[in-house]
Amino acid sequence: MESGVCVYIGEALARYGFGAGHPFGPDRMDAFWKRACAQGLDRQVAVREPVAADQALIERFHSHQYVEQVKVQSRTGSGFLDCGDTPAFPGVYEAAATVVGTTVQAAWNLLDGRCRRAFSPIAGLHHARRDGAAGFCVFNDCGVAIETLRDRGVGRVAYVDIDAHHGDGVFYAFEDDPDLIFADLHEDGRYLYPGTGAADEQGRGPGRGSKLNIPMAPDAGDEAFRAAFDRVETFLEDRQPQFILFQCGADSVAGDPITHLRYSSAAHAYAARRLCALADRCCEGRLLAMGGGGYSRANLAAAWSAVLAELVACTR
Repeated sequence: MESGVCVYIGEALARYGFGAGHPFGPDRMDAFWKRACAQGLDRQVAVREPVAADQALIERFHSHQYVEQVKVQSRTGSGFLDCGDTPAFPGVYEAAATVVGTTVQAAWNLLDGRCRRAFSPIAGLHHARRDGAAGFCVFNDCGVAIETLRDRGVGRVAYVDIDAHHGDGVFYAFEDDPDLIFADLHEDGRYLYPGTGAADEQGRGPGRGSKLNIPMAPDAGDEAFRAAFDRVETFLEDRQPQFILFQCGADSVAGDPITHLRYSSAAHAYAARRLCALADRCCEGRLLAMGGGGYSRANLAAAWSAVLAELVACTR
């Protein structure tokens, strides 16, 4: 039976964070959920528990050698999993596996008709590569979800990303794949990590033309966002996806401590509303929103609650 909107909340999911004081700390989920509950959204959704992925599921996207490395450093809790952005901590493997498992479970629930939309706040770890961590991202739950959806017979998956940072881990993993429809609005890589996502990066080989990168100028606000998002809608509509993954990183909201865009949470609400309408036309409503980045707790609480409110409003 369909539950409308499913939201994934639980301590196991909140554990994905790099300690108090780190921009990506373990308090991010609670900051969002307190705001959502204050708005009464908890009474309008089905709250689901996080689910841990097994190693075989993680390795649908990641290399076995890399997963084994994470397991070793998870036991020792020492060192970095990349060149210095993503520290190991005791239990990092289990925490990252829970992000993956929860995202995939949400996708399965959508496919099987157990809900119409889904939202997981600690998800959308879009920088991790097949063979390594990057940018606070240990495992790329987006990439695992895409591979899993393919295994379940979904041909055309759309990945839409409004995080301030380019979703490079997804883009390059599927750069030559014509059936991964990729649309990413991000702060211009000349000014922000990871320095990728130029407008002329449109895919390669058979995947050329299936990718849309829209670099946004620092200080771009809601008006510029809406104009750019109109291009995203047209791009997606022309390609008729069968499932939409929406990475709604809140680090593009004005005042984030490590980025320079100046959207309000209304931009996130707008994107969610437009994608719900598109999903209803193309995908039997199947839209999975993933929290992504966001390092001001007030900003992520406001932006993610705005996304969730639109998912609820568009599912009545």
